[in-house]
Amino acid sequence: MRAETKFAAEPLASPALGEPYLLTPGPLTTAYSVKQAMLRDWGSWDGDFRSMTSDMRRRLLALTGDTKDEFDCVPMQGSGSFCVEAMLGSFVPREGKVLVLANGAYGLRAAQTMQYLGRAYTLIDKGDYLPPRGDEVAAALDADPAITHVIAIHCETSSGILNPVAEIAEAVHAKGRKLLVDSMSAFGAVALDVNEIRYEAMVSSANKCIEGVPGFGFIIARKSELEAAKGRSHSLSLDVHAQWAHMNKTGQWRYTPPTHVVAAFLEALRQHEAEGGVTGRGARYTRNRDVMVAGMRDLGFETLLGDRWLSPIIVTFFNPAHANFAFDRFYELMKDKGFIIYPGKLTAVDSFRVGCIGQMDEHVMRRVVEAAAFSLHEMGVDTAAPPAAALAERAKLAA
Repeated sequence: MRAETKFAAEPLASPALGEPYLLTPGPLTTAYSVKQAMLRDWGSWDGDFRSMTSDMRRRLLALTGDTKDEFDCVPMQGSGSFCVEAMLGSFVPREGKVLVLANGAYGLRAAQTMQYLGRAYTLIDKGDYLPPRGDEVAAALDADPAITHVIAIHCETSSGILNPVAEIAEAVHAKGRKLLVDSMSAFGAVALDVNEIRYEAMVSSANKCIEGVPGFGFIIARKSELEAAKGRSHSLSLDVHAQWAHMNKTGQWRYTPPTHVVAAFLEALRQHEAEGGVTGRGARYTRNRDVMVAGMRDLGFETLLGDRWLSPIIVTFFNPAHANFAFDRFYELMKDKGFIIYPGKLTAVDSFRVGCIGQMDEHVMRRVVEAAAFSLHEMGVDTAAPPAAALAERAKLAA
């Protein structure tokens, strides 16, 4: 990158409506029409809202490629972690055992959830740099016949790694076990087609790649698994079978639904479809990532991961080694320029994250790079190169 571009002379203008862009894995920057959809009140028992819920479930199922009517969609109030707990508590029998595949905070959170549920589990922890692979999963399943289920994180946003779910699914199915997928930060932008990837259930959230707002998540599961889940749940409110049965009988949510969030999500789904669905959304996010990563590398920043494992969702960068760099100051300077970035979640090295999802395109991502360059300049940082020790640690752990 040329020096005059690298360190801009003037700060950038703020985004439209005076809002900062949210460069996070969700909540994220939403379209004005999505915000506008929340301006009307809806009755939770009213026929119009029941129709909205039905339409939403149908549209979500269509994103999975299910043409055989083998799956159903169950919306669930709460954050993504609520839905992960609901899935684990409803689909894993109390006498079952889960193999948790972890390479970051969200895999470890699934293991913690199993602890709270009091159900058996074992863990493959790959650290921050590498994904779990199919041969490792197959070996673990051979070694422990008691394992009934495997849970995999589709995109581990603490590092930004995109895990090889298709490879994992093949290994799990070949060993006669069942796969559960946390696709919280990938569904809607990275394909999870039931005709190509065998899984029993997956979860995602309204405020991720479909670009809605927080308030509910959803479980998409085989109907056979939903039927078998009756009476299994540890929780009244997180019982996926009970929610599913009630919705199919009455068209209503069991408890107060996030009506405004559902209205916003339907608008987001319409925009998702207009953009070309999963393929179109994923292509924009991929371009966002490529433009941003190239620009940040020109400034001297180094990605935690090699290109092979970089997701189009969020990218982790090492903090610069320069003595004048302080993340808290960098964060505030970026926010002043209209961009909210994300702190790192790694334990071995200092890092931060930049999201690629939401209502942003490659032109916005170029402005992100310019804002980073100007912020470094204000801090008196003339290179964003990471500490040699961080690169050494990456090389050692990734070997």
